[in-house]
Amino acid sequence: MKTTDTPPAEVTGNRPPAVTKTNGAPPAKQKREGSVLNVFSHGMLVLWAFMVVMPLLWAVMTSFKTDADIFGSPWKLPDSLHFENWSRAWSDAHMSEYFLNTVVVVGFSLVGTLILGSMAAYVLARFTFPGNRFLYFLFIGGMSFPIMLALVPLFFVMQNMSLLNTIPGLVLVYIAYSLPFTVFFLTAFFRTLPTSVAEAAFVDGASHTRTFFQIMLPMAKPGLISVGIFNFLGQWNQYMLPTVLNTDPDRRVLAQGLVELAVNQGYKGDWSGLFAGLVMAMLPVLAAYIIFQRQVVAGLTAGALK
Repeated sequence: MKTTDTPPAEVTGNRPPAVTKTNGAPPAKQKREGSVLNVFSHGMLVLWAFMVVMPLLWAVMTSFKTDADIFGSPWKLPDSLHFENWSRAWSDAHMSEYFLNTVVVVGFSLVGTLILGSMAAYVLARFTFPGNRFLYFLFIGGMSFPIMLALVPLFFVMQNMSLLNTIPGLVLVYIAYSLPFTVFFLTAFFRTLPTSVAEAAFVDGASHTRTFFQIMLPMAKPGLISVGIFNFLGQWNQYMLPTVLNTDPDRRVLAQGLVELAVNQGYKGDWSGLFAGLVMAMLPVLAAYIIFQRQVVAGLTAGALK
């Protein structure tokens, strides 16, 4: 009987190598590291949120307490809401006058800062001319200049121009104080906008002024809102400039009013009214950020996305 031996299987170059099936899941070690990192990052976020939110909630809660409850049980919820603290701070402590002065000063200065800053930033970002970079770095240098060094000469300049202790003088100072950061921020933002839209407007016969106000400025809305929120926060909480340049009691702003309320207490200690005034000054800032928080994030990330 004739037998045949089966030859062993040979691996040739035409035969594909064996493929080991995997389920695509990362190794267990990477899973553990990722989970630990997520727990750590979320824990830090929770801790940071607790550190930021708790003082705000405590200030709001304390504004509805009596002075005895503030010192007797500072962490306890108020038994009843004492709205008279707010009415006393609003009327007796003249917080209504300070609030109105602050709204007028910040409103006019914010509009002036955005208009002048956007015009200067648009020119620096879109046009090439001798001295362009010099002016740009001049604005950047204004950001690093300490305001304390300019208080004394600024006082005498305002006095010589008869703008001392006036609302228009304080508005002009706020605008000059906020322009460097506004120009720096918006110059980078205008550079991210497409040039084809402006070129099409020029071809259609639009002037530079019309192109800027009707085309480029609406396109820069996210950047304007972002820098507007930052300027609003800085101008609303400004204390040093109005203290030096605005000594008239009838034209004080909220920061001066809160200090005046704390100083005039003496040994009386109207702490409930002081906390009510503090919350009054804090609420517009929180409301502005809550309303425009998406626009702020969009404006900050627009340059990176484009």
